[in-house]
Amino acid sequence: MKTLFIAWQDTDSRRWFPIGQLTADGSRYGFSYTEGAREAQRECGFCPLPSFPDFAVVYESDSLFPLFSNRVLSPSRPEYSEFAQWLNMPQNEDDPIMLLARSGGRRTTDTLEVYPRPEPDNEGKYHIHFFVHGLRHLPKERSERVAQLHVGDPLFLAPDSQNLHDPNALTVRTEDSCIVGYCPRYLLPDAFGINSRAHIQLAVERVNPPPAPVQLRLLCSLTARWPQGFQPFSTPSYQPIPAQLAV
Repeated sequence: MKTLFIAWQDTDSRRWFPIGQLTADGSRYGFSYTEGAREAQRECGFCPLPSFPDFAVVYESDSLFPLFSNRVLSPSRPEYSEFAQWLNMPQNEDDPIMLLARSGGRRTTDTLEVYPRPEPDNEGKYHIHFFVHGLRHLPKERSERVAQLHVGDPLFLAPDSQNLHDPNALTVRTEDSCIVGYCPRYLLPDAFGINSRAHIQLAVERVNPPPAPVQLRLLCSLTARWPQGFQPFSTPSYQPIPAQLAV
């Protein structure tokens, strides 16, 4: 069973909330809201997504829900080859869940992002890819620094305690301490939790110059020893809302 989480960003506070989960078992897809949706509703006025109007329902389908399938570029499109390169994935990859997990499914028309629930890799390590956030807000010289990075260059997570929007923010920095973006906020609980018990290794996976959209500009690979007893994304916001199965 593959699980992707869906995060929603409030445009006023810039806060991110994990509001749902998408599951796939090879033949059926499911969507359900998590407690983060109720938290987002209480604190920022989040409303159920039009495709999934009821917090208390588990939605099921034999095909991928349009909300998500519309975020995956079809392999038949002529620009798919370039898109697969941006994601650093095989050009013959056609699993929409894998493509959503790597790309984040971000669109300029809404404030949703998709990301995978990590599982231990073949070496028993925590491993996840992510595109850095906040590139559009960087000064020109730092954007130029991103373009100078190379695959395999080490990167580092560092607190940004003076961040007015989020005092828990983690910057992504180079060896010479240049800020080249931010760790996605939805990864912060895992990043803080793992870093307190295991050394995190962060490196450049791919740099995509224009015309790649800014949200796909810098792909990072994060690896760490999987701490004993660690459960990713286990905070209350990620727990499914008790629901009845949709007919």
